[in-house]
Parts: sequence; C-alpha cells; structure tokens
Amino acid sequence: MSLFNFGKKKEEEKKTTAFTCNCGCPTSEANEISNDCCAEAKDGICCIKVLGAGCKSCHEQYEYAKEAIKSMGLSVEVEYITDMQKVMEYGVMSMPALVVNEKVVSMGKVLKAADVEKLLKRLL
Repeated sequence: MSLFNFGKKKEEEKKTTAFTCNCGCPTSEANEISNDCCAEAKDGICCIKVLGAGCKSCHEQYEYAKEAIKSMGLSVEVEYITDMQKVMEYGVMSMPALVVNEKVVSMGKVLKAADVEKLLKRLL
C-alpha cells in the first residue's frame, strides 16, 4: 500500500470545463464570454471574481473589489474563489487575480479600490 495515490487519468475521464456567469451565460476556455453577453446586467457587468490562495493579499483584493463595487453603486456580487483547480482553469499563474465577465483582467498584484473602479469603468 502506498502513502500517496498518484492515479493516472484516463482519456475518457477528461472533462471539458464549462463556466457560467451569474446571468447564466455558459462558456468554456475555448469559447469565452464576451462583455455583451450580460447586456441585461447593469452596465454590462454580470460577474466579478477574485481568484486567490486565501492569503492576506488575496483577501485584501477581495475586500477592495467589494468596496469598489459598492462605491460605484453596482448590484454585482463579488465571488472569492480559492479552489486551486478552478483558479488554474482560468490560466492564472500568479495571484491575486481579478476576473470580470469570465475574463481575467488583472493578476499578480493587489489593486486598491480606486484602481478597481478605474478598471471597471474602462471595461464598461
């Protein structure tokens, strides 16, 4: 009996990852959501996610993103994702990362609330 179970994945077990944003728009790595998919959402932003490892910097980015959304008057929920498998599905190699409408818009640095606001205004 081994201490570690390093089972190999079979071809039939491989799955294509599908993402959905809060408005229900399905997408995958090959078919990303465009900003107009959420035209019914206020100002075209339907989902915002902070990807991180749960460290202090990642948590700070989550708080700054929530603060920016609140000060902009948007009714979008900010999701904090720490599941490394989900983080890797976005192709993010340095954290924290900010995802807007299923597109990575920033990674590897903590953006203050004012910087997040500027970024979101450019994306609108």
